[in-house]
Amino acid sequence: MTSPRRRSVLLAAATGAFLLALSPVAQAESVRYYPVAPGYQLNVRSGPGTGYSIVRVLLAGAQVPIFCQAPGTTVTGPYGTSNIWDNIDDGEFVSDAYIQTGSDGYIRPRCSF
Repeated sequence: MTSPRRRSVLLAAATGAFLLALSPVAQAESVRYYPVAPGYQLNVRSGPGTGYSIVRVLLAGAQVPIFCQAPGTTVTGPYGTSNIWDNIDDGEFVSDAYIQTGSDGYIRPRCSF
């Protein structure tokens, strides 16, 4: 039988491990970054399409995380023609035709709006 003090220590350790797994640091470590096509500056838009406003511009050589993907305007770029848009931050999308993902299809879950 386990003493109350030992149970408290075990519970505290388990709780700490659980909270660490949920922390932003642990989540950030599992995010993969993908390179923008070499030699291109890339418009970052407020939604999945060319009709959305430009929020900022990524410089050549940038790498981006992809949190989810959404269908949108079809764009032709160095990696083919695609209607897939990559969500790289809250309210920020780039055309997948300019991101080297190694795939012509979806590699992340679809975004839910």
